Amino acid sequence: MSARAGVVVTGTEVLTGIIGDRNGPWLSERLREVGVDHAHTAIVGDRPEDVRAALDFFAQQGMDLVVTSGGLGPTEDDLTARVVADFAGRRFVLDDALEGRIAVILERLTKRWPDLDMDAIRAGNRKQAHVPEGAEILEPVGTAPGFVVAADGPTVVVLPGPPRELQPMWEAAAATEGFRAAVAGATEYRSRMMRLFGIPESEIAETLRVARAEGVALDALEVTTCLRRGEIEIATRYEPPQEAVYEAFTGIVRARHADTLFSEDGTTIDEQVAALLRERESTIAVAESCTGGLMAARLTDLAGSSDYFMGGLVVYSDEAKVALAGVDPSLVARVGAVSTEVAEALADGAHERLHADVGVGITGVAGPGGGTEEKPVGTVCFSVVDSGSGRRLTRRVQLPGARADVRDRSTAVALHMVRRVVLGDSD
Repeated sequence: MSARAGVVVTGTEVLTGIIGDRNGPWLSERLREVGVDHAHTAIVGDRPEDVRAALDFFAQQGMDLVVTSGGLGPTEDDLTARVVADFAGRRFVLDDALEGRIAVILERLTKRWPDLDMDAIRAGNRKQAHVPEGAEILEPVGTAPGFVVAADGPTVVVLPGPPRELQPMWEAAAATEGFRAAVAGATEYRSRMMRLFGIPESEIAETLRVARAEGVALDALEVTTCLRRGEIEIATRYEPPQEAVYEAFTGIVRARHADTLFSEDGTTIDEQVAALLRERESTIAVAESCTGGLMAARLTDLAGSSDYFMGGLVVYSDEAKVALAGVDPSLVARVGAVSTEVAEALADGAHERLHADVGVGITGVAGPGGGTEEKPVGTVCFSVVDSGSGRRLTRRVQLPGARADVRDRSTAVALHMVRRVVLGDSD
């Protein structure tokens, strides 16, 4: 069995949802890259007894390594270092040399803010320079050092909470003797992703049953399915000797879902659309209402998007649809703003007004208070037109969920429609 690890994310602000946890998933991916089996993540508040309870739990579970994030600052609630020292059975001592190095960093801050309370700064400096005796020190990226310390059980890697400090410190932590000894039993994991669009999770559940019935040794794979933005993600992790098992599984998914499987290599719909547009040297523009600019944001998220994305028009009001996207006001009066006809007019307006090859139009009812019996909340109309080929794809769909869900899923539907049109699959 591979070396196993647990992650302890500290911070009451994370536990209560004030700040989302970015460190746990990031650390999980780094552990996978070095062949360590990430078994658990615990999120605990800034209470020393709860931090200690998480460490004790991981020790009881036989973890080889525990990685903590947070609790290394200068304030009273930052207590991770002291708790880890107690857990490791080490004295909690002041490292004079470390205190001096942190002081040099703090000097730069005092130059930027000359009115700071120097006594408070020196007290915080001294607090952050306390570490478990014998720990391997990880030099600060901000003002908080990290460290690696062996305990009677798992080795503990202690990292700061801010991702901008934690992430650069990871490489130094992984290079320490303590870390390397703890993960000596690491293996290699391969991680693969397939993505499908337009089917429910129940279909994948049936595919897994079919795969077992046809003799695929699924127990040799760790298969996880997730429904997100209307897409099914099938994430699979396995060790290299099981490559043939994974290929057999992929073959069954491909055979059963040829019309909905759009990615076997893990590429997202955003990446595929960007690649298709670049390959064909085509440009794209958007006119959207209910999605509030999210479609334009997704098209700009990929590096180098300026070579294919001409821009976006956010047109909520009927007046904006007319003035900015060139929609005929009589059309809006006749069929209503939420209609396939207006979606087509928005798509035409996007490509004409912004001089793009492909135009996308989105109009719908995303939030409460705007729906009717004929067009309830979640009604969204889409149109994608390729001016070069004349291909067009128009749809009206009913999407579930609250405003954020409808808007998010609408952008996924639109991108899949763009992919179909650019590939020549339209009606």
